[in-house]
Amino acid sequence: MPGTELFGDEERKEVNDVLNTGCLFRYNHPELRQGMWKAKELEVEVAHFTGARYAHAVSSGSAAVACALAAAGIGHGDEVIVPPFTFMATIEAVLYAGALPVFAEIDETLCLSAEGIRQAATDKTKAVLLVHMCGAAADMTAIQQVCRELNLLLVEDAGQALGAFYQGTSVGLFGVCGAFSFDFFKITTAGEGGLFITNDEEVYKKADTYSDHGHSHVGDNRGMEPHPYLGFNYRISELHAAVGLAQMRKIDRILAGNRKNKQIIKDILQDVPGITFRHMPDPQGDSATFLNFFLPTTAQAQQVVAELAATGVGGVNYWYTNMYHFINQWDHLKELRSAAPLAIHHLGAPQDYQNLELPKSQEVVGRLLSLGIRTTWTDEEAAATGQAIAAAVRKVLG
Repeated sequence: MPGTELFGDEERKEVNDVLNTGCLFRYNHPELRQGMWKAKELEVEVAHFTGARYAHAVSSGSAAVACALAAAGIGHGDEVIVPPFTFMATIEAVLYAGALPVFAEIDETLCLSAEGIRQAATDKTKAVLLVHMCGAAADMTAIQQVCRELNLLLVEDAGQALGAFYQGTSVGLFGVCGAFSFDFFKITTAGEGGLFITNDEEVYKKADTYSDHGHSHVGDNRGMEPHPYLGFNYRISELHAAVGLAQMRKIDRILAGNRKNKQIIKDILQDVPGITFRHMPDPQGDSATFLNFFLPTTAQAQQVVAELAATGVGGVNYWYTNMYHFINQWDHLKELRSAAPLAIHHLGAPQDYQNLELPKSQEVVGRLLSLGIRTTWTDEEAAATGQAIAAAVRKVLG
């Protein structure tokens, strides 16, 4: 992924700033810092880039989703609509908030569809946890409309979609709040890290407090700060924030490289019979971290995956059999296996997870292949990748 392609002197400089002060903790201790507050600087960078009024850095994208749910007031017994195609952290965040996941259909946007939300919603549904998968926005016009009609809170898991916009607005700013990931495989990385954004001051304050054991962060005496809420430790360290800060300053360069290389490959593949592409409600807002395309059938998609592996073409994800990103492999969820009882064990699951019928999602993900785009490819390398994929598809489809 692009962030990991561009480690250099900028990241070393920011990390060494922190090491030279000896203050790795993000709060307090101004006497040690020499004026350096890397987590705060990272928050400023992300707020400026996304246009958010408020941004708060935390320890992971998963932590950012947990903070988003808490700040939105989602908790014990609340039913939350989620997609079956996402990283498992989305579902875990709902479960560990004490809430109950309700799965709804996705469509060829690779995200929850408005119709899927409508069909899954009941009078017990409180919120939609929308995931912007594979670097591009869902159909926000339709989804906002259905959330308004059904009086549902909208929270956005944009862990894979920093840099994605919809009609000029950053993902993460359409609902109550949104969450980004800065883990090792994202467009910009801190190694581990996440970030929460919102335009609502009270929601921001709740997330800020919740992420640090309920500390209000009022005053400069940590031992005497008020505790408005119970919370937990989701703090980011200054070292991780330093890496993320250097990476965020490269995001425009990364996006430009992604978009150039993706277009080169797409131009090659669009002439291959049998290939169709992900539906994008706003193509101009794509972060271009992936080129997502479909084969006519699941069987043909699997044949192409095998052919690509045989010919040594890397970087193509087949999510249908992936252990982390699609519900087919989530046996631990279907059987509700956990280290200790959760609310769902006492309240009961709102759906029979073992026998869910999500035919649209199965059909979409079964036919889907996703190529991770490298921002550092030369034009020739991008073209060679596209040609190799095209040859594999032609060989399979005839």
